[in-house]
Amino acid sequence: MPAVTVDNVLALPRIAEPAPGAVSRPVRSLTTAPVAYEGEGFPVRRAFAGIDLAALDPFVLMDQMGEVDYAPGEPKGTAWHPHRGFETVTYMIEGIMEHRDSSGGGGTIGGGDTQWMTAGGGILHIETPPEHLVMSGGLFHGVQLWVNLPRENKMAAPRYQDITGRKVALLSSSDGGALVRVIAGEVDGHHGPGSTYTPISLVHATIAPGASLTLPWNPDFNALAYVLAGAGFVGEDRRPIHTGQTAVYGRGDTITISATDTQDSRTKSLEVFFLGGKPIREPIAMAGPFVMNTRAEVFQAFEDFQAGRLGSVPARYETLD
Repeated sequence: MPAVTVDNVLALPRIAEPAPGAVSRPVRSLTTAPVAYEGEGFPVRRAFAGIDLAALDPFVLMDQMGEVDYAPGEPKGTAWHPHRGFETVTYMIEGIMEHRDSSGGGGTIGGGDTQWMTAGGGILHIETPPEHLVMSGGLFHGVQLWVNLPRENKMAAPRYQDITGRKVALLSSSDGGALVRVIAGEVDGHHGPGSTYTPISLVHATIAPGASLTLPWNPDFNALAYVLAGAGFVGEDRRPIHTGQTAVYGRGDTITISATDTQDSRTKSLEVFFLGGKPIREPIAMAGPFVMNTRAEVFQAFEDFQAGRLGSVPARYETLD
């Protein structure tokens, strides 16, 4: 699982041991993501299925895209579609994805890169594998996260951030057993490059077999851990967890997860996506590609989309619609 790696994890800044009296967050729940199909038919795991929205706030949806090894001609993407009222974060682990949107934003991301799109008041966009990848096939694996926007920012102007893998903050656990990539927010004083309206932290960690990782976590944030690959134990009571499962932590100062002593030959390490943020605590009305505060606002979003007020497909891409 490439993402961003280093030759010597011990050369990285190390995350400090928990301070005396720090409270380890207990595990409140463990859920298993069901498999579904998105866009033109690529497989996803619905990481948040079965979890109360109140426990997820400020997040509303997360899909693990793949991991799948496409044959030539098989890679799939999405058609042009609208969004309003939230941000989409696409983190690529393996493979390549292209993004284009009606505001002129867009780019190509590969392993370790992140696309951060603020839909705000409304935008149209499309996500597709590049033509050469469609022709050749290959591995495809990533995560897409929807981050809610507070009422005051729901109609903000759309924006796009292209975060290359070399920009993320790279850290080591205190004993060198884990590589920690900070994509957004802060861990132990180290900040990721993602700029957010809602205060959040996003981290991808690779934990060696038998190693344990304890992260200091903002006590005002919720905390979740999703296993991208591998098997381990979560929390101080070491509840078993494996690929496709999400742990929701309770309140406290630190979050802990450890890898089993042996992993399968395909996985080699425990791969975990950590996320947390300051809850917005506002009503949520969701329908399709819109995340608003009221049903009336959702209906208005559909009406605005149908009237062309959320943007238009750039002329050079109309044939892709």
